Amino acid sequence: MRRTLLATGLALLLAGTGCAAGQRTPTSSPAGTPTASRQDAGQVERTLASLRRVDDLPLYEMTYVGDYDPTAGISGIPEASPFGCSLFAALGDRTRPLFARNFDWDPNPALVLRTDPPDGYASISMVDISYLGVGADPAGDRRLLNAPLLPFDGMNERGLAVGLAADDGATARPVPGRPTVGSVRILRLVLDEAATVDEAIAVFGRYNLDFDGGPPLHYLLADATGASAVVEFVDGTMRAEKSRGAWQALTNVAAVGVADRDLRRDHRYGVLAEALDKAGGTVDAPTALRLLDSVRQAHTRWSVVYGLKTGEVRLATAAGGGERSYRIPMS
Repeated sequence: MRRTLLATGLALLLAGTGCAAGQRTPTSSPAGTPTASRQDAGQVERTLASLRRVDDLPLYEMTYVGDYDPTAGISGIPEASPFGCSLFAALGDRTRPLFARNFDWDPNPALVLRTDPPDGYASISMVDISYLGVGADPAGDRRLLNAPLLPFDGMNERGLAVGLAADDGATARPVPGRPTVGSVRILRLVLDEAATVDEAIAVFGRYNLDFDGGPPLHYLLADATGASAVVEFVDGTMRAEKSRGAWQALTNVAAVGVADRDLRRDHRYGVLAEALDKAGGTVDAPTALRLLDSVRQAHTRWSVVYGLKTGEVRLATAAGGGERSYRIPMS
């Protein structure tokens, strides 16, 4: 049943992709599936040629060369199924704030994706490529050209990071006149368009979110200034709650307007809160990975830490292949 929903959501995600004036014709997959790619043939070849396997999760890396349309097929997009995740922003030292998260889900292949669109910010993000219909042998699969549309977490060149987690009680009531975007696709729009938490909240406010066919979600945002916020949908309405302290965390319980003592009744939130309180919200990347490990679940797929000022990314996967490091040039 869950995979049927995934397939239906994928079909709706990809349906209706068209060509706006002045854009190159979208490249199609072997099955004729439309894609968000706005690349020429050479850029497609360079993108697919950059794919390489780096561990046995399996985890892949790919650099997306050229442009994509982040709004392709943007209406009515159920995109996923429930996620159990743990996220936190450690903001105690404003000279080195960081964003960290565990992604807890099915044993699917993952992709580290670099993008640098001509009209948006460069970013590095994590993608579960099973949601593209891509399996454990993705070499040459043109469906990877849709990978920019499905970041499950990421950071851009301005130090803005975003991640998602399931929130079973969330409901999003559509606002007339706003375009509708899927609950995962919104992360791409945030990474491309927002440099700060306030700008990211504004991006959320420009769209209706579609949770149909997938999980209700809530989101953690943080930026290089040391600001952070949780975005949730409460009684159908989007609400954002900014951090008032040295850290902010998110698991799978509603957080906006909820007392801290009640949030700490959730085991994973309580573990994060105790450690971050003790550290005054100041942790380095190795410590952050150890803290993520303390709330790791049997189905944790990856743990990632984003340095919001340094552009450093530290990644560990369930495959046990050791830690991987990346860096995005910061503007």
